[in-house]
Amino acid sequence: MVAAFEAFCLGPARDAGRVWVLGDLFDSWVGDDQLRDPVAARVASALAGVAAAGIEIGVMCGNRDLLLGHRFAAAVGATLLPDVVVTDAGGTPTLLLHGDTLCTDDEGYQNFRLWTHDARRQRRFLALPYLLRRGLFALIRRRSRRLASAKPEAIMDVSADAVASAFRQHAVARIIHGHTHRPAHHVTTTDSRACERWVLPDWYDRGGYLAVDASGIELRDV
Repeated sequence: MVAAFEAFCLGPARDAGRVWVLGDLFDSWVGDDQLRDPVAARVASALAGVAAAGIEIGVMCGNRDLLLGHRFAAAVGATLLPDVVVTDAGGTPTLLLHGDTLCTDDEGYQNFRLWTHDARRQRRFLALPYLLRRGLFALIRRRSRRLASAKPEAIMDVSADAVASAFRQHAVARIIHGHTHRPAHHVTTTDSRACERWVLPDWYDRGGYLAVDASGIELRDV
């Protein structure tokens, strides 16, 4: 799907006012020295081309690439986004986030997320040799897949209570997120307000993106 991403960066991305990536741009990221990897270099080069064309780029860290850092951002001409962003998207206040924090029914994952987001642990991990980091991350991913295979599907999706809480806390009527790999448009009611939640697709099979402007919002294939 790298070729599809490159085509996206050469086409639709350059027609946008800004392009924001909501996490998991990479399936794994063990530090910004991963830019030496051929696949990572291709993705970074594609994004850098978009930035060079004058398009604003924002990149949010996901659970798989939470170690994206300032060296990566400088290489692609992007701004690293915080975990939660409220922005005007096509005239509608919209909450953007990766989406894993909405999966509160999966307590094991949430505990793991807190562990991996500890700044001291991250610094110690990044101080290790590159190849050792790659090996450790591969072990963690295998363990994660094994644990996920034993969980009910529903527990790994977003919690309705967490979604409602996010709508209330941020005073928005639209949420856009990824993480769950369940692309969809959900219409809900929170506190008597009509709300909508858009879920981004992954890029394993076909890829896709949300196009948002004043005329509306649309999920498009690449």
